[in-house]
Amino acid sequence: MKTKYYLYITLFAAAAFSACQKLNEDPKASLTPQTYFKTQSDLDASVAAIYQQLTIDGAWAFTSKSTSYFGADDLTTDPGLNKGDMRAFDQLNGSAGNSSMVAEWQGPWTAIYQANNVLSNYQKVNSTDVLKNQAAGQAYFLRALGYYYLVRTFGAVPIINGTIDVNDRPDRSPVADVYNFIVGDLKAAKRLLPVSFPGLPGKANQMAARSLLADVYLTMAGWPLKVTSNYALAASEADTVINQGGYTLVSDFGKVFTTNNSTESVFALQFNVGGGSPNRTFGSSCVPLDEVATNGSSGWDDYYPEINFYLNAPKCTRTDATFYTTIKLLQADKTTFKLVDWSSKETHAGHPYYKKFRAGVGDGVTETATALLSINPSTNKATDIIRYPLVLLDYAEATAMAGSAPTAQGYAAINQVRHRAGLPDLTAGLGGTAFRDSVVKERAYEFAGEFGIRWFDIARLQLLPQINAARSPLENPLILTGGDLSTRYLAPIPINEMYRNPKWTQNPGY
Repeated sequence: MKTKYYLYITLFAAAAFSACQKLNEDPKASLTPQTYFKTQSDLDASVAAIYQQLTIDGAWAFTSKSTSYFGADDLTTDPGLNKGDMRAFDQLNGSAGNSSMVAEWQGPWTAIYQANNVLSNYQKVNSTDVLKNQAAGQAYFLRALGYYYLVRTFGAVPIINGTIDVNDRPDRSPVADVYNFIVGDLKAAKRLLPVSFPGLPGKANQMAARSLLADVYLTMAGWPLKVTSNYALAASEADTVINQGGYTLVSDFGKVFTTNNSTESVFALQFNVGGGSPNRTFGSSCVPLDEVATNGSSGWDDYYPEINFYLNAPKCTRTDATFYTTIKLLQADKTTFKLVDWSSKETHAGHPYYKKFRAGVGDGVTETATALLSINPSTNKATDIIRYPLVLLDYAEATAMAGSAPTAQGYAAINQVRHRAGLPDLTAGLGGTAFRDSVVKERAYEFAGEFGIRWFDIARLQLLPQINAARSPLENPLILTGGDLSTRYLAPIPINEMYRNPKWTQNPGY
């Protein structure tokens, strides 16, 4: 983490700004952090650059953003091919030299440094306080989001809230301090942001900040901090979002993944193929290697669920929309297809796949029930970081764990999610822990395969022993170097960062 990242991102913002406005001279020739922010357009462009930093392959646009989360049961990958980076973490055998994992580190940091740029300079802009505060609120939210992924993935990380010298080597801050910093940023975002930005999808608003804060408080109540008093705070924040009434569940679960910015999208990253920022976690990435379309395009076989995760899924319409279980095999005539079950010996991997990540917004896999026409790796599908069901399930769990038993309101929240899935009401009269476990299971299948959500539940509740015990022998074999399962809940700090910061101590077990 050096000043060069900061300067790079500043120039990135200038490039975004210059693409929207004709300039008489190249701004990069004289650009400095102290002179850049002058107008609201400058400020808006720099805020836009924070979002843009997260929508590239080296950040959150490709499967590499989830590399270390393959230790969860909702993600596995091919036993061969070029999937070694993801397979290593699937086998609980990741290393500091894993090249794909760098996206998990670099993506958030580039956004954080650009957010720092905004927060250090926004008050200098010649504009209204309302507009400046809206820009700052988004920067606080996005900085908090970046740190939230970093601390859950890597543990202790430096807290950088301004510019630093190229020679600085900041210490890693304790995990509790990082979480408190995140909470402070989200409280600032709540204060500065409006409830909504009508007609402007993708901009973080106050409800996004409250939803993320609820999730942060819930995580802080689990491992490693175990600040159980935060359950009540999580419930309060989620309750505010629910009562605000701005979000509703899409009636058809499958349509959540074929449309952008639906009624349940609280915060989503926007992608644009034509603008050079394609989302490459939909389409080809989750399609079987066996599948080849009539136009010659084929699947990449990057990720799919573990067998027993699929087999243990509840029988409901959500499960039908989530998993892809009939593989289409192109025949020698290059026109017709043979349909086989996922477990057929004719398949390469012998696994079910994800249906919900195939289509994108009509620009991923183009298919009928019996044929594949094309398989595209680049889509315009927005990535929902926070969907309303997460708010409902966070609320349900938090209310149960904050008190002595589940509440009627908590049952109502989880039952909203279950009804949309095609499931009956959750069993009444459960104790607090049993209710919590039911919510965690609901979250596993509601968000199966979605950017670390399952993994972070496994980590905060220390569930790896149970997850591994339920693992099919047909999966990639577990390889646990050192033998201590408790060290797998954090990923190692990337090796290049350890070289740059020789005073740091690597995470235990690596």
